[in-house]
Amino acid sequence: MTLVHNPILPGCYPDPTICRVGADHYLVTSTFEYFPGLPVFHSRDLAHWEQIGHALDRPGQLDMRGIASSGGLYAPTLRHHDGVFWLVCTLVDQQDSSRGGNFVITATDPAGPWSDPVWLDEDGIDPSLFFDDDGRVWLHGTRLAREPEWHDQTEVWLRELDPATMRLTGPEHVIWRGAVLGAVWAEGPHLYRVDGRYYLLAAEGGTDFHHAVSVARADTVTGPYVGSKGNPVLTHRHLGRDVDVVGVGHADLVQTADGAWWAVLLAMRPYGGYHYNLGRETFLVPVTWEDGWPVFAPGQGRVPAVVEVPDGLPEREAGTTWPPAGPVLPGDLRWTGLRGPADFAEPHGDGWLLRLRPENLTDAATPAFLGVRQQHQDVTVRATLRFDPAGPHEQAGLAVRQSEKDHVLLVVAGADEPGGRRVRAVHRRSGADSVLGERPLPRGTGPVTLAVRARGQEYGLLVATGDDPPELVAVVDGRTLDSVSAGGFLGLWIGVLATSNGVPTGSVATVDRLVYEPSV
Repeated sequence: MTLVHNPILPGCYPDPTICRVGADHYLVTSTFEYFPGLPVFHSRDLAHWEQIGHALDRPGQLDMRGIASSGGLYAPTLRHHDGVFWLVCTLVDQQDSSRGGNFVITATDPAGPWSDPVWLDEDGIDPSLFFDDDGRVWLHGTRLAREPEWHDQTEVWLRELDPATMRLTGPEHVIWRGAVLGAVWAEGPHLYRVDGRYYLLAAEGGTDFHHAVSVARADTVTGPYVGSKGNPVLTHRHLGRDVDVVGVGHADLVQTADGAWWAVLLAMRPYGGYHYNLGRETFLVPVTWEDGWPVFAPGQGRVPAVVEVPDGLPEREAGTTWPPAGPVLPGDLRWTGLRGPADFAEPHGDGWLLRLRPENLTDAATPAFLGVRQQHQDVTVRATLRFDPAGPHEQAGLAVRQSEKDHVLLVVAGADEPGGRRVRAVHRRSGADSVLGERPLPRGTGPVTLAVRARGQEYGLLVATGDDPPELVAVVDGRTLDSVSAGGFLGLWIGVLATSNGVPTGSVATVDRLVYEPSV
């Protein structure tokens, strides 16, 4: 057997969905306002995952302009049928409820290219697909209950989909309203057929501390569905907030080629109190069947720190990191921007040429920002750049991003005197900026190394020039940056930013390289 340590995808990889084709497993997660969107991962053994592409990666597939932080792409479902991969998802604009909706894209190669979206005439969120043995295809999803018995009660609807026309057909069926009386947000539904019965898996309780996995079954796909007496069949909410893993839910089942069953699901790892800067991550849990019902994490009843999977590649040794430490080179699929293609960036050696844009991180736009997820509690991210700002309004450097209203900047900026440079640390919290520290820099375009050194919830911001040792500019309390404090659904991204703060410009910043180096 091969040992794998949870989470299998550390960092902000929420709402995992999985399917198997032969010996190959494919997995996709939510990405909200980040672009490219919907990363596609591949594994042969469920332990070692490689990103092979994004499902939404080109202009024209989807218009995400103006989508605010924690809006965008919610809760995809990935399925495979007759040689075609199907992916359904929701585009959410929290500022304009008339925009967005559910859509489907397809591909014959999960690495892409994927088709343009086809919009589906059904409301709600978290769509899923079920291909029945009789050839019929069923679309299902979640919406607020039409006749709610309590606040935030949701219902799971089901309707047949004609795969030839991508049109919904036939009557709608409401098949689930939650396993527990008074439970909110029964969402993330998935249907399966096992031993002649239909099983409905759904999240419940909201996507934070009270998250849970529930299951129901029926003799026909349209129901009636009867919940398991063991519901919720998996949750950590009874363990309290001081436990190592919280918010367990939004599961999807897969059966491996050897007949074993597994679930991928999301959860969070708090540290420094009830804060989870890495966001909602993807975990793996074994599943068995007893008396016609799935049993998650049998014998434990909670997400295990280590699971055994069928033999594959060698065990990831304790202390090793995923992804590997070192430079994050152009072409690395971990790079993402905001809401659209990074046409402001040009690969340059081990780094980038970034053309400054007037937009900055306070705008729900596409600023000149490229980042990677923070995937480790203790990590140093360093960027070496060369930049000669045209004035005090221009700046380029590192950003730790939660949202438009909450982020941290460590940048090389122009000074008031012509040709002057300074390094500046700024913390934007709840929409208000505070300057944490400034240091003068040598004039010209000499290289400057900026670093974010996270040690738990302490984020040190450092600068170095030439052969000088790094100098601490400021320290930020990371507990002010996670979604518990700032709101939303995201973990943190750390990356490079180049902005003229609203002023037209032709300036360019050269990022020689960015290094992501976990401390192990």
